[in-house]
Amino acid sequence: MSHTFKKKLGLAAAIAAILHGVPLMAIAQTTQSSAQADTDAEVIEVTGIRSALASALNEKRNAANIKEVIKAEDIGKLPDQNLAEVLENITGVQIDRTNGVGTGVQIRGTSANRVEINGVATVGNGSGRSGISFEDLPAALIESLVVTKVPTAEMVEGSVGGTINLRTLRGLSLKERLISVRVQADNSDLAESTTPRISGTYGDNWTIDAGRLGVVLTASYAELDVASFDPRFDRDREVLPDSGRASAESFPFFKTQFLDQDLTRQEYETTNLTGSVEFEPRDDLKFYVDLTVNQQERAQKSSRAFFSGIGSNGPVDNTTNTAFETVNLGTIDGPNGILVLGSVQAVLQGVVGVGVEGNGDLNSNLRISGNTGSRITDSNVFAFGSEWQGDKVEVKAELSYSDSDSEFPSLNTTLDFINPNSAQPSEGQSIDNGIPAVFDASGRRLQFGIAQGLPETPSTADLLAPANYALRQVVQGINSQKNTESALRVDTTYDISDTNDFFVDLKAGVRFNKNTSERNNSSARSDFTNKNNRFFRPRADLFSEIVTAGPDNFNAGDGRSLYVRDYLMVNNDIAFGNPGLVISTINEAIEANNAANIANGNITDGYPTLDAPSLALDSFFDIEEETLALYVQGDFDFAIGDIPVRGNVGVRYVDTELNSVGNDIQNGVSVGQLRESASYDFFLPRLNLLAEVAEDVIIRFGVADDIRRPDFNDLSTSINFPGSAGAAVQVGNPGLVPETVTSYDLSAEYYFSATGFASIGFFHKERTDIFAPIRDNPAEPAGADGQIERDITAPCEAGGIYNPTVTDRNVWSSVPGVGICVARETTINLPNEETQSGVEVALQYDLSDFEDDLGWASGFGFIANYTYQEAGSNLETFNPATGDGNALNKILGRTDTDQSTATLDDDVIEERAQLVNLSEN
Repeated sequence: MSHTFKKKLGLAAAIAAILHGVPLMAIAQTTQSSAQADTDAEVIEVTGIRSALASALNEKRNAANIKEVIKAEDIGKLPDQNLAEVLENITGVQIDRTNGVGTGVQIRGTSANRVEINGVATVGNGSGRSGISFEDLPAALIESLVVTKVPTAEMVEGSVGGTINLRTLRGLSLKERLISVRVQADNSDLAESTTPRISGTYGDNWTIDAGRLGVVLTASYAELDVASFDPRFDRDREVLPDSGRASAESFPFFKTQFLDQDLTRQEYETTNLTGSVEFEPRDDLKFYVDLTVNQQERAQKSSRAFFSGIGSNGPVDNTTNTAFETVNLGTIDGPNGILVLGSVQAVLQGVVGVGVEGNGDLNSNLRISGNTGSRITDSNVFAFGSEWQGDKVEVKAELSYSDSDSEFPSLNTTLDFINPNSAQPSEGQSIDNGIPAVFDASGRRLQFGIAQGLPETPSTADLLAPANYALRQVVQGINSQKNTESALRVDTTYDISDTNDFFVDLKAGVRFNKNTSERNNSSARSDFTNKNNRFFRPRADLFSEIVTAGPDNFNAGDGRSLYVRDYLMVNNDIAFGNPGLVISTINEAIEANNAANIANGNITDGYPTLDAPSLALDSFFDIEEETLALYVQGDFDFAIGDIPVRGNVGVRYVDTELNSVGNDIQNGVSVGQLRESASYDFFLPRLNLLAEVAEDVIIRFGVADDIRRPDFNDLSTSINFPGSAGAAVQVGNPGLVPETVTSYDLSAEYYFSATGFASIGFFHKERTDIFAPIRDNPAEPAGADGQIERDITAPCEAGGIYNPTVTDRNVWSSVPGVGICVARETTINLPNEETQSGVEVALQYDLSDFEDDLGWASGFGFIANYTYQEAGSNLETFNPATGDGNALNKILGRTDTDQSTATLDDDVIEERAQLVNLSEN
């Protein structure tokens, strides 16, 4: 089953081996020479992570604001695979996992965070603002991680939950030469593979005539194969007692209509290099150069065996449902209050037979898809800086550059299984035919497969014969995204402690940065689905050299007994590793098929071969953003009676100018470019305060304003028309302004030992000008047989937007052809306020004080954290239900579920209307 999950409320507990003073490894090296008979032994000790925990806790305790710290005192010691999994150990942080691998990070319930490397901004591989992908950075590169939950005025704006700063090792901080090599391996049962993880670090410093020089280099290489098994079982159309269906019961129920066996394999290959060079010509002056170079290729290889057309009339009339279950639908919020939906009956077990539709279509169909795609990302972070320390003044200057250049190639193929034991398809009637299916959703396990023992049941030999598979569809894609950020900042600190009794430092600084984001998508789609002019399509025996049996271990995740074991598909390894071979082989098959069918009179003109991907003009955008930021901050340190008080107060000013360029497309041709500009500025006050109210007991309070900028794709002036009738068309809005975020934090911390502490904290965030996607859905009236019938002509008077690129109208229209009305989405700023509130509890404790009683067991301890959070909003939207005459109402036999109306404020509705009109013009 799928290993993907998202934690919003969770208890994270970890047992940490805190080995104090006990060597894990001792290696004796013996060297001899003719001039030396004695043997010198060198002992290398690895002393565990207790010192790292103590160091991290000490930094947290002495910080003026609320932050969390993780340190790897010995380089490469963190056992996690990547940065996301390291962050999972921090209070208030939740991670996403894809196929068991940490991929995304949320801080206090949001992924809108800022990621830095040594304080330098990183950029992501997509259109988002959260920086480099967490899965791209292995834990081996990390010297320490700092998660700042309440920013100071000197910190760069741009996060909602917090700022994550990855710190790498610096040469001048080393006390002695560092050489470290680490070799690991990962084994995946589901992917049936074992892959390596290798990292190495060299660091040293020297005193030379010109001063002190320090160098650190860390390199890592990792491979990882993971897999997920994702069955899909749809039950969302009704069968009523008076419907006249052969499968009808004395009660209404939801039938099954789609069965999908999806196995996804992800293969990661990551190469990283970090380096740092420091030069200190004298004690008060230092120069440094930092670099991080990352290359990752993430390959996706998916196989799908799915039954389509199960919900059509023919199969429904030939379905035997043998078991049902009661499903409690619960309640929903409506504009008129809480609506209790009640319960319904849904099919649980049964056999789907083969049926013939009134128009001659044969269902249900077995289709096989092989989907391959990858993300190939090269990202770099460079920084050159200097630090000068005077008697009363400290000045830091830094020039930095970050980029991320990504390509997303893909190749997807679909084959139709033509069942030799079923009624055969005929030209103008049906392009494929039926196959029986058996399903069983009991025990919360979605099982299904090919029904056995029926006249139409194909044999294993039938399922593995290439001549029984016909080419249905080939989709190629090459998408690219390049993001950059260049920045120059100067920070000054003035020691003013001798001028007053409260403030110790006055800080001021300026930062200028320029961000760019450019996207280009190319695609090609070839369909062989028209039963009139694509009936005599190529069979897989014409391209058998690229066809292989699909994975037969879909039961490996949960030991299921029902699944599709035998089928053929285009070889994913070939499609990913050599897509050109797949395209050329299929083109040769098309030409051979053309020649044969022209010769026997089946067709007069040959079918076209596969096109090369062409640029999707409406996907392009080129956005440039320039920001000037100024700040002033005062650090204070005083006492109220016997209570020490520390902290900082300041304000940050941000001024941004934006230019967005997109294509002006008319009748499918770009006739020029659309350019729009925007600007905004903000004052962001920030305060952090802590008081040590008792020995080892600290109370912290923080309040800060920040902003969250919109994603680049939301700022595009181009319009993208996807090829699927189920996908919405995205309309950009360059006039978006950032969300504003005000954070309030209060916490209490008790430090009872060098590595032990307990804390409880409360936080509350208020977000205004929140980004809200507005969706305009097309009407979906139902035809006589329950089939959805969307408008298939422009200009979509009943809602939505006309998409001329759709070639398969699928379940949204019974009329074959190209083009259909689809949903339209855009993003606007809403004036309503959204809140996030929560509590965080943390406990860290080691058993070192009980060494006399516990012996070796005193080297253990634990780190546990608990976070509870909830979101609130003054914004409510209700979308009207459309489709099969409101199937829910039909099966419930009631009319009061149709309460859905919009409750947006009048000014929001007006703004939405203006945006819709703007997009039409």
